[in-house]
Amino acid sequence: MTAPLQRLGFSLSLIILAATVLLWSDRHNRDAGAALENPASRIPIAILQHSSNPMMDEIRQGVLDGLHSQGYDDGHNLAISFYNAENDLSTGNLIAQKIVGGDYKLAVTISTVMLQAVSNANRAAHIPHVFGAVTSPVTSGVGIKALDSLDKPAYMTGIGTPQPVTEIFRLAKHINPALKTVGVVWNPAETNSEYCTRLARAISEKLGITLLEASIEQSKDVREAAESLVARGAEAFWTGGDSSVNATVESLTQVAKAARIPVFSNITGHTQRGSLFDFGADYHEVGAEIGRIAGTVLAGADPAQMPVKAFVPKRIQLNEKARGGLRDGWVFGEDLYREASVIIQADGTEKKALH
Repeated sequence: MTAPLQRLGFSLSLIILAATVLLWSDRHNRDAGAALENPASRIPIAILQHSSNPMMDEIRQGVLDGLHSQGYDDGHNLAISFYNAENDLSTGNLIAQKIVGGDYKLAVTISTVMLQAVSNANRAAHIPHVFGAVTSPVTSGVGIKALDSLDKPAYMTGIGTPQPVTEIFRLAKHINPALKTVGVVWNPAETNSEYCTRLARAISEKLGITLLEASIEQSKDVREAAESLVARGAEAFWTGGDSSVNATVESLTQVAKAARIPVFSNITGHTQRGSLFDFGADYHEVGAEIGRIAGTVLAGADPAQMPVKAFVPKRIQLNEKARGGLRDGWVFGEDLYREASVIIQADGTEKKALH
């Protein structure tokens, strides 16, 4: 009897072990099912973007893709509330207060202005906050003392994406060596725009370019400001990380088209809205990095131990259709065609690089 009992006991042990392994391997699916059956088990988070435009929407989609890569999805194990200030600072501040006063476990912000709004509202609550699409976190006034440092608010982390201002001015001069005067419309109330404009002043002086400036308070002022720069002799427009201009960049490109001068932009995606060339960040990748960081925090990582880092996945886009209507000689070299990720062809169709 001893041998049969031993065999039976051994068989039962194998069955129990196999069942344990199967249960362990299926834990993610069971957690997913529980989340779907019980909405209360989904983690509530808020995503706040500054306005509705292709760049912001691209970043938001990147955030969702980044969260997905970490195993988090809306309606699955997350309950995401999407907010949009629609380019209105007062609205953004009200939304920030609502987020901080709610039951959200994490706030994600897109843009410098929304970083500032949530940071100001979050001084007492200290809910975890992940941010991105910020030109200069250090100069944003939210307590971040340096990149790659833990000298910052303990509940906050994210990435900075400084615009390659110096590089784009050098590129403009390379494309058109005769360039002497560049106009910029910018909002001095935006720290990100002020940061970019200071860089533009410095590189313009080195390259022998006169930088003509027109300041605005709101997006509705962009067209009039641009027309004033044309009257003062601007041979091209440049725009950096200015949210007010980005919200209505068509106003800038339409004035430029009428004057037969180009717009060159540090915001990639403006070529689809009429700029001659863009040199800046791949904003889907920026969003994806924000999402990956957010996923790490949701999984238990401590933001206090996560330094704010620079993240600038650069890309170039060209617009042959816009180039065809210019009064001056702007020539794209073969090296630029090879580097470009997107080319708007003369007929308006879009060609994406294979590299």
